[in-house]
Amino acid sequence: MKLATIRLSDGTTAVRVDGDHLVDLGVRDVGVLLSDPEWREVALRATGPAYPVDEADFAPLIPRPGKVVCVGLNYRNHILEMGRELPEFPTLFTKYAESLIGAYDDIALAPESDAVDWEAELAIVVGMSVRRARGAEAEAAIAGFAVLNDVTMRDWQYRTPMWDQGKTWESTTPLGPFLVTPDELPGGCRPALDLAGYVDGERVQHAHTSDLVFDPVHLVEYISTIVTLQPGDVIASGTPGGVGHARKPPRYLSDGSVLVTEIDHLGRAENRAVTEVVA
Repeated sequence: MKLATIRLSDGTTAVRVDGDHLVDLGVRDVGVLLSDPEWREVALRATGPAYPVDEADFAPLIPRPGKVVCVGLNYRNHILEMGRELPEFPTLFTKYAESLIGAYDDIALAPESDAVDWEAELAIVVGMSVRRARGAEAEAAIAGFAVLNDVTMRDWQYRTPMWDQGKTWESTTPLGPFLVTPDELPGGCRPALDLAGYVDGERVQHAHTSDLVFDPVHLVEYISTIVTLQPGDVIASGTPGGVGHARKPPRYLSDGSVLVTEIDHLGRAENRAVTEVVA
């Protein structure tokens, strides 16, 4: 099953993708849908109004997640390009909901940063409340997967040893357009997918999720040991090699740059970087 959140004239609504149409589920967004323990049945039974996919205005897949937990240094090739050793445990940081944008919205280039980088990522969306989940319970907690790009202000990220201040700038992080359930994907809860990122038509990142050090099930197990994961929470699983900061010389997004993030079976986000006008 494939789900999305779209904007309408009077707000947003969750939809089910049926071919070239989107079926209205009668729920405000996918995050609200996932809070219903019967969300799968609700989504499958819905027979609301239909909207053409090619006319949809996609909102962030989960507009107001309770948590966005991000994983740093989780692809082997990216760890090596950054000159680090493979980690024993996941490196975690967080984003706030204000950082999220839709799959085709503009990325806000804040005038305070001159080093805005790209990080194509597989997002894990949580579909049930779990604490200290293990094995089958951790798998069952994964509602599905989505496209995300962890756009990062590198100059702010490295001001201190703590990364958060470079990672959660407002209106910078595309999420969506779709949530795809594990049964639709090769590998299921440990999906085997190609991932790629493009800047102005040039492929700058390319990897396979098999290169992840900590796979999605492990991440649900680890993070839920620390805190209860709730329906609609998002886990950004890390980026592969090819980021602009690791290039010599470094390369960053500029006004008008077009950032495309693609993952097999999950779709693509295409976002233009636009300098934020500050009054």
